[in-house]
Amino acid sequence: MQQFDLPVSGAAHPLAVRRFLPPAGMAAQGSVVIGAAFCVPQTFYAPFAQWLATQGWAVTTFDYRGQGASLHGPMRAVRADLHDWVRDYGAVIAHAADALPGQPLLLVGHSLGAQLPGLLQEKHRVSGLLAVAAGSGYWRQNAPRLRRAMPFFWHALVPLSVRLCGYFPGRRLRAVGDLPRGVALQWRRWCLHPRYSAGAEGEKAERSYAEVRFPIHALRMADDEMMTLAGTEALLALYSGAPRQIERIAPQDVGARRIGHFGFFRDSFAATLWPRAAQQLAQLAEGQGTGLTACGAASPA
Repeated sequence: MQQFDLPVSGAAHPLAVRRFLPPAGMAAQGSVVIGAAFCVPQTFYAPFAQWLATQGWAVTTFDYRGQGASLHGPMRAVRADLHDWVRDYGAVIAHAADALPGQPLLLVGHSLGAQLPGLLQEKHRVSGLLAVAAGSGYWRQNAPRLRRAMPFFWHALVPLSVRLCGYFPGRRLRAVGDLPRGVALQWRRWCLHPRYSAGAEGEKAERSYAEVRFPIHALRMADDEMMTLAGTEALLALYSGAPRQIERIAPQDVGARRIGHFGFFRDSFAATLWPRAAQQLAQLAEGQGTGLTACGAASPA
């Protein structure tokens, strides 16, 4: 494993990046960049990244500015919004692509990590997206238990705490995690709009999502405590010009009691879910993917 800091244009501090390479003597079949969910440090994805490397992929993980090892100083001093996180994502993708030129580059996007690629500037560098437990964050499409808490969360807790603290103190509140002021308030705006990021950001963002042409395969967990099928369908609908498909995975399909929003990346699924991911990445790299259609047909979910 390689660890290094990646300078990013416009960032006050460099991004913390880790790179996992195939074993000595094994040629890399391509690159994979893992885009994290909100407030999930890249260390969470390390077991999966290391396993993917043993399958012949050069894997890169990173922390968005103001998160994990990319946080330098107090959170209230971080000047960043979600557009900055898109730029961070793009910089890491460019670095990974340049490190392995001529080879396919795939994204594994966990939740937010599958929402941001539609806003990337250099989409042509991406060969495909494996979206894991991802969907629109529009609050009315959240899972029922979460949805009931959202009016208070978005209309009271977030704006009030940001005003008082200068950032969203999610760790203290046991809600999501700590977020820079700009990220928290922009995410709030996205989640209150029926078309989420594309709708909240306007026509330019709508066009950006529609311009995506790389194939997308979404793995939807049947017991996801945050995302619903409607939310996953809504997110993929933003990528209107891309081949896309939803695959439903239930815990009983892999002999588990629970998977949920975060379970996919736990090493307890190394023998069951992870090989599925490797197979899909290989198909995406070839521009394939079972049943992928430009109109976005989804498998029963």
